[in-house]
Amino acid sequence: MRAAFHLDTLPRLSRSTVDRREQVRDDPEHVTSTWPLARVVRVDPQGRTPVEEQPDGSLRVADVPSREFGTSIPDGAVLLGEEDGTVYWGVRVPDADASNDAGSGFSSTELWRDLRVSGGDLDAHSAGLLTTAVALLSWQERARFCTRDGSPMRAIKAGWAQLCEANDHEEYPRTDPSMICLVHDGADRVLLARQPIWPAGRYSVLAGFVEAGESLEACVARECAEEVGVTVSTITYLGSQPWPFPRSLMIGFSAVADPEQPLRLQEGEIENARWVTRDELRAALEAGDWMTREGEGPRGAHGVGGTAFEAGEDRELILPGGVSIARAMLEAWAAAG
Repeated sequence: MRAAFHLDTLPRLSRSTVDRREQVRDDPEHVTSTWPLARVVRVDPQGRTPVEEQPDGSLRVADVPSREFGTSIPDGAVLLGEEDGTVYWGVRVPDADASNDAGSGFSSTELWRDLRVSGGDLDAHSAGLLTTAVALLSWQERARFCTRDGSPMRAIKAGWAQLCEANDHEEYPRTDPSMICLVHDGADRVLLARQPIWPAGRYSVLAGFVEAGESLEACVARECAEEVGVTVSTITYLGSQPWPFPRSLMIGFSAVADPEQPLRLQEGEIENARWVTRDELRAALEAGDWMTREGEGPRGAHGVGGTAFEAGEDRELILPGGVSIARAMLEAWAAAG
């Protein structure tokens, strides 16, 4: 059996260079004082923001001065943090595709991208800002009423909490833990599976949500058994990554299973699963990912979205893109042999 492997780099959405400034959120006077010289990350309802390509090929969020949104902090704005003396806020803006008209504040030359499409290409500064902004703004829109009595809520603490107007009950952003596990045979094969809703050829590692009262390790064992019918051992933590779609935290593990076990696919959840050799995996990694091989291309005035190419026989194993921790896990295992 080969030695255990580990992630060589942080997953792309786990990178950040911004100080979240948690200690000042409960100081309204200080929070207000940050606005005049702040920079704003704009996020539309589809989770997209304008980006600019850097000399090294990475993408950087195209933030704008706060004065473009007025002299006072707009409702719903969230304090993202501070870096090198600059404070950053996140603000929800209208849909970019529907706002390219005179006086809208949008430019047809701006390139709007979301985390799924371009998160893997963002620099660490932008990855931290946009991941936090998407998570917080989405949570605010889903937490408008108190979970205790249904009363309206209003944002406090620079957007990091909601206050029940009836009973002063505070609520905070919620994160749903989800395990994601690379199952291998301890030698040169890895187990991959695909969901029925995915286009032909897409495969990834196993994943599932942690249930109430369940440990992470127990979740790994349960989900592997439920989804593909295998018993796993040597469950090892690899790393984690925020996945704000809308509020998950992907917690990565590896585990070992006997490839002689019959695969029993979970009906409605798993369409196919198969063991793949290390060489096959390396070839698929070199061939590209879900975005590059299925043809994500520009669409609309803001260059958002894309049209997939028709799947062909040479695309029978298409792997996750660089934005996902699954990609980092597969790359690390492929390099360990």
